[in-house]
Amino acid sequence: MSHHKIELEEVSFNYPDGHQALDNVTFMLGHGESVGVVGANGAGKSTLLSILSGILFPQKGSVRVGDIPVTKKTLSDVRRSIGLVFQEPDDQLFMTSVYDDVAFGPRNYRLDEKEVEQRVNHALEEVGINHLKDRPPYKLSGGEKKLAAIAAVISMEPDILIMDEPTASLDPKARRKVMNILKGFRHTKIITSHDLDMIMDMCDRTIVLKNGKIAADGLTVDILGDSGLMDRCGLEIPLAMQNCPVCKKSKLL
Repeated sequence: MSHHKIELEEVSFNYPDGHQALDNVTFMLGHGESVGVVGANGAGKSTLLSILSGILFPQKGSVRVGDIPVTKKTLSDVRRSIGLVFQEPDDQLFMTSVYDDVAFGPRNYRLDEKEVEQRVNHALEEVGINHLKDRPPYKLSGGEKKLAAIAAVISMEPDILIMDEPTASLDPKARRKVMNILKGFRHTKIITSHDLDMIMDMCDRTIVLKNGKIAADGLTVDILGDSGLMDRCGLEIPLAMQNCPVCKKSKLL
């Protein structure tokens, strides 16, 4: 199932003001991997997601999704394999009802309306918001908007799911619900977040970016538990790996 694979080779990207957001980034993600991408603000995370999804194109290097190189000519094929959920749901929800937002992608595939309806209902049920399908998105809570944005991506049945800060601004209950939904997605997942406890819970592998370069790539428990690495990259180890001030033991024990 090579269409679930992503490969970057020596990818670099500079913004017009001269800022180098990515510098010779190389890695491969295989089918079924759940990978966290972490780093301090300005490390290059958002630029990386934009390049993975074809919003931006590298000025040096190459990106492949499965066997397809990501270029302007192949974007329609690439975007059938990749689903991107933005950090801000308001950037993704623009129709007059949740149903129409979730139906937008399948309709763009020119599916018949019966198939569109099946996909929409399935996606809404997956995230538990079927009761909101006739509501205008602007009247939803932040957590409900996030779930609607996820449903809009699920309805397109992507092979690879990319999430930018999926738990940002969510209350604890909504955060847990989003995490459980993502755990149920069995294909390849790429998640960027400052919520390192969520990354530890969700991702077997973690890539750390610093100043546009890969500072570390390995098992999440090893990467996030390395206090020296985290400090050098402007991060802190997850709360669950920090010692209790009373008993001096990690919360994971």
